[in-house]
Amino acid sequence: MNTKPLTIKINGKDVGPLQVPDGLMMLDFLHEFAGLTGSRLGCGIGMCRACVVIVDKPDGTSEEMRTCITGAHHFAGKAIRTVEGHAQRNDKGEVTALSAIQQKFLEHYSFQCGYCTPGFVNGATVLIERLKREPVAKSRVEQVITESLDTHLCRCTGYVRYYEAVKDVILSTPGLTKEG
Repeated sequence: MNTKPLTIKINGKDVGPLQVPDGLMMLDFLHEFAGLTGSRLGCGIGMCRACVVIVDKPDGTSEEMRTCITGAHHFAGKAIRTVEGHAQRNDKGEVTALSAIQQKFLEHYSFQCGYCTPGFVNGATVLIERLKREPVAKSRVEQVITESLDTHLCRCTGYVRYYEAVKDVILSTPGLTKEG
């Protein structure tokens, strides 16, 4: 099996260089090399998006990237965030505060089995970050949420509560909306 070195930044920490098999999918790298098991293997063909991570681009923007169909070496030299990287932690690694999205998902009882939740957390986080740069008209909030999260699948049909939680974050966070 051919391997080559992989260096990546995950949740703000440099990882590597590690010798990683050429064809290893990023999801497997996260689980087996980085010990981060929050991203889930749902469909295995990139459709459900339970596996997405956030890729932070050099220009300050971010995007979702599916890890079940994208090789680990595609991420070489990039900075990514997994669901484990959203909450604030103390020096001991203990969670001290959840992100706004995570907190609202809890408050709205947004999930049933929770399997798709990591993908929804990451997708909603990318949306919130985009709205900080490009606020949306209040009249378009629901449409923008649907456009952003419609590709994420939930087998328990918890969409309404996920969407309500994201809407709550958007409407309660100053600067994410504008009149119109």
